[in-house]
Amino acid sequence: MPEDLNLSNLKPAEPRRTRKRVGRGLGSGKGRYSGRGIKGQKSRSGSHKMRPGFEGGQNPIYMRLGKQRGPYSRDAMPMGPHRTSTIPLNVASLEERFDAGAEVTLEALVEKGLIRNTRTDVKLLGKGELTKKLSITVHAASATAREKVEAAGGSLTLLREPKERKPKRRANRPAPPPDDEVDDTQDEPQAEAEPEQPADDEAAEAEGEEG
Repeated sequence: MPEDLNLSNLKPAEPRRTRKRVGRGLGSGKGRYSGRGIKGQKSRSGSHKMRPGFEGGQNPIYMRLGKQRGPYSRDAMPMGPHRTSTIPLNVASLEERFDAGAEVTLEALVEKGLIRNTRTDVKLLGKGELTKKLSITVHAASATAREKVEAAGGSLTLLREPKERKPKRRANRPAPPPDDEVDDTQDEPQAEAEPEQPADDEAAEAEGEEG
């Protein structure tokens, strides 16, 4: 028969681990410096709360290495301060959870358990087949999902209109002139002009003729 539980036979579910006691005299084995050694950063209080990657104040390895190219611009994959998040929702899930002619809204998606809340944007994707006519209202949708919804006779309403991506600016280089306007005379070598004789040489020649 099991013994009744009382304060005299109360025991923890797991055996207690003996805590290491430091600074209790030299005879304890952990006295004097309490296992921390003499001086230095790791002998001070709070020294074991350093952030990951801390190298004692010197330039850490992740800053010494060269920077690589990556999608850190606003028009590329969102990362860092430009990070955005959407909940993916496939048309196969709508086919499974909703009846034909139903109105699919964010609140209806929460009731069906497809999303947790309405605070995050929902994007409809085209994985799976859709045969039911549904009136869908989401934040965004892929081209494949739109085709499948319209093929089934349904309608799709977007809460956020897609942004038009502007083409990247390139340096305006002057266009080369057409072949008809190219001046062919520039390629022909020009006749060298005879150098003009100085005035002193002309006077000397005139005196020689008189003599």
